[in-house]
Amino acid sequence: MNVHPLSSGPATPQQQGALEIVRRLQTAGFIAYFAGGCVRDLVMRRTPKDYDIATNAVPDKVIELFPESVAVGKSFGVIRARAADDWYEIATFRKDAAYTDGRHPESVTFSDPETDAQRRDFTLNALFYDPVRQELLDYVQGLDAIEKRLIKAVGNAEARFQEDRLRLLRAVRFAATLDFALEPATAAAIRTAAPGVATLSAERIREELTRLLTEAQRAGDALVLLRNLNLLEAILPEVDAMHGVEQPPEFHPEGDVFQHTVLMLNALHTTDPQLAWAVLLHDVGKPPTAQLKEGHWRFERHANIGALSAGRILERLRFSSEDRAAIEFMVGNHMRFADVKEMRLSTLRKLVGAPTFAKELVLHQLDCQASHRDMENYDYLVAFRDQVRSEPVLPAPWVNGRDIMQLGIPEGRDVGVWRQKAYEAQLEGTFPDREHLLAWLKSELAQGWNPEP
Repeated sequence: MNVHPLSSGPATPQQQGALEIVRRLQTAGFIAYFAGGCVRDLVMRRTPKDYDIATNAVPDKVIELFPESVAVGKSFGVIRARAADDWYEIATFRKDAAYTDGRHPESVTFSDPETDAQRRDFTLNALFYDPVRQELLDYVQGLDAIEKRLIKAVGNAEARFQEDRLRLLRAVRFAATLDFALEPATAAAIRTAAPGVATLSAERIREELTRLLTEAQRAGDALVLLRNLNLLEAILPEVDAMHGVEQPPEFHPEGDVFQHTVLMLNALHTTDPQLAWAVLLHDVGKPPTAQLKEGHWRFERHANIGALSAGRILERLRFSSEDRAAIEFMVGNHMRFADVKEMRLSTLRKLVGAPTFAKELVLHQLDCQASHRDMENYDYLVAFRDQVRSEPVLPAPWVNGRDIMQLGIPEGRDVGVWRQKAYEAQLEGTFPDREHLLAWLKSELAQGWNPEP
């Protein structure tokens, strides 16, 4: 055991609440420490997102001390307690029995801090800190891993990944978000265990990948790491298939489809999962549509095919219908930005007025910057967006269905057809107001209208 003082600086309200819990447990005669990721972050002078507390108090004793607590995993020794305005997880030191499902131990026995540290995933996450005595306890050389900027499994790496396959993805996420390297033996164990990642629940895979895309300092490099560790093929074979798919060098001097996507992700810094996944999947339709014609690579209808493929991936990973619709739309329509200068005004207004336009514009910007670097269409769209910013991009229609029927069109499909024609003319700016638009409609209908048989 190594004991070191840790200066954490001025305490945040969240840290004060965690300290209150530790003090109450210690006053009652129990051992109580900050545990896991919050200690790692304090060591690295980062602000923890949350605080977990580890103690030798068994769950029933924790509940006695915190009457308003909630038993979220009592059989595993986990109780949630409230202090100030936050909730905190209080876990009893434990030793895990065998893991038979590749995710959870069959049972646990309560233990001591050193034994508890040995059952954790990575050494940098197995630290404890006593905020009262300001002492840090390191049983697994976690400080050494932090100093060397390494992700290293606790104990036997192969055993750690056999116990919980989610650790395969967590290792990559920690490496990517902290800008750490994987310790060689840990990396080798991940490659060996990689096929097992496919047995994780879709929700867990989705959550880890989303965090990777939105939290990594360079999400593209994280994608490369997933591939080098054989994980990408197991969870996103459609994305892995982008590797080696050549592109026309006049449009894509950066290289193949995978490299193009890596460059885009490295330049992307967003907390928006829809945008992140749209960037990742925007060219997923290229591998199945790649054709070499007259010495040039072509990807006919790759955006449409990509939207279908993206839809299957998102459904497989149990995305919400709202997220699926937005991401599929962006993937399926990303090539329309190439034609913005030739678009009718009404079409351009609809493009800029789409709910996903702000995200699509970022996608288009990254797409250009990671390939030919021609930003003319992007600049054109930004200028148009700014031009119409002071007015509704998609104004309310001047003419409705009732107006159409009053001009002699019976209720039915043709009312919608003429209403759409009227709205297109309005968006194009063909007429100055509703009265002139209605006069035009009346003239058009007077020339003869033949309903469908």
